[in-house]
Amino acid sequence: MTKTRKAPHLILSGLITSLALMATPLFSAADDHHENGPAPVHGIAMHGELKYPEGFSHFDYVNPEAPKGGSLKLSVVSNGFDSFNPFVIRGVAAAGVSTYVYDTLMESSSDEPFSEYGLIAESVEFPEDRRYVIFNLREEAKFQDGTPITAKDVEFSHRILTTEGHPFYRNYYADVRKVTIENSHRIRFDFGETDNRELPLILGQMPILPAHYWEEREFGRNGLDVPVGSGPYRIGSFDAGRSVTYELIEDYWAKDLPVRVGRFNFQRIQYEYYNDDTVALEAFKAGNFDFRQETSAKNWATAYTGRRFEDGRIVREAIPHQRPSGMQGFVFNTRKPVFRDPKVRQALAYGFDFQWANRNLFFDQYTRTNSYFENSELASSGLPEGPELDILERFRDQLNPEVFTREYTPPDTSDSRSMRDNLRAAMELLNEAGYSIRGGKMVHEETGKQLSFEVLLFQKSFERVVLPFTRNLERLGIDVTVRLVDSNQYIQRVRSFDFDMITQVLPQSDSPGNEQREYWHSSTAEVSGSRNFMGVNDPVVDQLVDMVIQAPDREQLVHRVRALDRVLLHSHYVIPHWHLTKDRVAYWNHLQRPEVTPKNGIDLNNWWINR
Repeated sequence: MTKTRKAPHLILSGLITSLALMATPLFSAADDHHENGPAPVHGIAMHGELKYPEGFSHFDYVNPEAPKGGSLKLSVVSNGFDSFNPFVIRGVAAAGVSTYVYDTLMESSSDEPFSEYGLIAESVEFPEDRRYVIFNLREEAKFQDGTPITAKDVEFSHRILTTEGHPFYRNYYADVRKVTIENSHRIRFDFGETDNRELPLILGQMPILPAHYWEEREFGRNGLDVPVGSGPYRIGSFDAGRSVTYELIEDYWAKDLPVRVGRFNFQRIQYEYYNDDTVALEAFKAGNFDFRQETSAKNWATAYTGRRFEDGRIVREAIPHQRPSGMQGFVFNTRKPVFRDPKVRQALAYGFDFQWANRNLFFDQYTRTNSYFENSELASSGLPEGPELDILERFRDQLNPEVFTREYTPPDTSDSRSMRDNLRAAMELLNEAGYSIRGGKMVHEETGKQLSFEVLLFQKSFERVVLPFTRNLERLGIDVTVRLVDSNQYIQRVRSFDFDMITQVLPQSDSPGNEQREYWHSSTAEVSGSRNFMGVNDPVVDQLVDMVIQAPDREQLVHRVRALDRVLLHSHYVIPHWHLTKDRVAYWNHLQRPEVTPKNGIDLNNWWINR
């Protein structure tokens, strides 16, 4: 996200862009403005101090001597793309376009919780209470057509993204109350009545679009028109829906900045689209592309074998990371009447046998997920106490009593507990929710309607996880169907919340903030394209989200996130799956990676061709 959670990307994984601010001498245009105000600085940390001082030469996790050149070939398992605009809800954007074609005001480092250093912005000014932020732009910053980047482009980018862009941006920048262009390379953003200390940083993540390019174009309908960006690559060639190639810009304006040294080293980056992951895996082993990150435990355990692996032509590694794992699980759409009762949602969780799946399907590679902020200090555990308990006490009358009395753990079949025991527990909960067995079917006692729902998938390989789950529920008389659709149809149905249950990843960063509104806030529950997949609409959650956003320091942030985590878990919006604390990757040995891996894990944009 690096604070990966910040951009609206596909599945909605999206756009994970690194952001930052570099140290350079301050230019004279700013000198007239900060005599009585905050002085320009080279970077900004969410909490605490910056790791990298003014004048730093490069990030610690890159190789500053990495050679430029060569081609990197990658794969995408999808039904294709129909757009080069990743900033709108319309269409399916080509892989890589947001990362490679567009620069941002600042860039995050990948070895800090959330700190930024300058990219398009040379320096940044903000008061202690962070009620406004001023960005001083670099004179040398320019778009790919040679046009200088000015404050007008920054103002335009903010305006077009929040009015015509993906709904994500509207929520993300909702607290900006006024934008003032002070001169051609200086722009100020004033904020409303909020204690959100994150606002200067999330504005630093804003992609900067050329106002002159879009003046006579409709922002949401440009399709496959090749855009003008400001990033290190331009779109070179493409075969609509099948492949796209990015070409490194030789005179890229930012190539010598500290935040760019050692990064973006490939001369060309090509994405090839495959409809089937099995075909893509075989294509990788045949040498048709260079790098693959494996998400299937079965593939990892059984498919990465053969002469090319034995003689070292293909390298296979599981590289540890320290980033939050977030939540992956079966997601309930609570907009659907069948899932409005949390007791029903809680009951259905007893039908998923993680221990069986891990043993029989995943070669015991995974750990069960117990938190929306798994693998981090932000995850709740045990019973609430101390400051976390104080926070929750404010809402005691509105919360499930188990928030205070029972540690959340998803149902399992470990120790002496069996699936039979779990189904018995599920039956008790369903009875409490007004259901009973009639003629072998689980029906609602008042309506006589059978409990039934559909699981929507786009990955055929996931059927082996879902079908045992559905069979367990069928033993309770519950009618569950599984519908497999292509990736584009899946995206459109998820965007419009046209599903009962999906399998979904909800990624998190080490510094949660404004993006939490996208996931849980009632204001996004009915906004098409939002990441509030579950339809969370709870005034307590709204208040906890606001408290997270306004946390004054790291300690308070941790307590508030844990409280939010606990409330979400006890509301049973998902049936948790599993997580892994390593990146499973395989790559052909002409690729080389830096010796240091940042806490956020691998970043292919720091790799290079070994010549």
